[in-house]
Amino acid sequence: MSSLSPSPSLASPPPSLASPPPSLASPSPSLATPSPSLAAPSRVLPGDPLRTAPSADPASRPASLLGARRLRLALCLLPVLLAAGWAVANRPVVYEGVRRLVAADPGWLLAGAGLTGLNCVAAACVRQGALPDRVRPGLLLASQFAAGAANHALPGGFGVHAVTLRFLRTQGVPPARATASIGLYSLAKSAAKTGVLLVFLAATPAWRRLGGLVPDGRLPVPAVAAGGAVAAAGVLLTVVRPLRRPVTGLLRSALADAREVHTRPCRVLALWGGAVAMPLVQGATLACVGASLGLGLPWQHVVLAYLAAGTAVGAVPAPGGFAVDAALVWTLAAFGCAPAAATATVIGYRVLTDWVPLLPGTLLLSALIRAKVL
Repeated sequence: MSSLSPSPSLASPPPSLASPPPSLASPSPSLATPSPSLAAPSRVLPGDPLRTAPSADPASRPASLLGARRLRLALCLLPVLLAAGWAVANRPVVYEGVRRLVAADPGWLLAGAGLTGLNCVAAACVRQGALPDRVRPGLLLASQFAAGAANHALPGGFGVHAVTLRFLRTQGVPPARATASIGLYSLAKSAAKTGVLLVFLAATPAWRRLGGLVPDGRLPVPAVAAGGAVAAAGVLLTVVRPLRRPVTGLLRSALADAREVHTRPCRVLALWGGAVAMPLVQGATLACVGASLGLGLPWQHVVLAYLAAGTAVGAVPAPGGFAVDAALVWTLAAFGCAPAAATATVIGYRVLTDWVPLLPGTLLLSALIRAKVL
């Protein structure tokens, strides 16, 4: 029996075959864990999207945030300070206009206030009609109301255009298209106002009284200034070649946008309908103020006086339209109105359309700046 039992040498394998050598049983420590040089980069690469370099100076971030908040607060308070300074500088005019408006007929003044708000709606329609892109109508209307306050700080309507351009840029409109829309807005507004003036001149025989306001043998100052500006622009574009390429590119973009706008009936209606409505609404507002103060002129004569005065000296770069106001007083007097009544009407019109909306307009402008809409 003992001869049939396996020998110890065959019962168990030799130690060399039973277990692998230590070198093969467990990986080397150099292979089990990666090298520190491979596990994490020793420095942050400039283009690494997974890692961001820590701030060099953590204390500088609160200081920069504080500086940005102060700058935003200064921009919000700047329109309010400008409005307050303008009111203080024009205390007699403000007092006289308010005194006469207090004694005026409130019904006609309320109608004039409603027409003033309708003018902002018409301006917003023209802005949207001049732009192929669609912007939010509520914010567009708010920007146009706030732009009226900025118009007192810059002459020639530049404040309205600056606010509108900033608004369009925040709404994602490209710079070339936004600038082209402002040019189309100005062109449509001027062309529509001239057309409405020609219609009133043809329908109202009282235009003959305006002949005494035109200088004999001399061109009006705005016509000379406009001709000189056009000539200077032509000389600059001809002589200075670096200006030619961006200007021609802008004109090309403006023409393309104008063609695209006029292929859409809704844009055409908004552009030209609003442009025609704006001078009519403004002239009707002046007629309402004149009726409240007992001006004694038919509304056709008042609207014609407004159109004639605005067209004659509208190109004069004066903040707040003071040149237009002076010409309007003379035009109303030429139609047979007493100078005192004409002055009171113009002051009341300016108080109702500019000075009364000035405070809410500046507050709205500050709110839009704080909300980063402008």
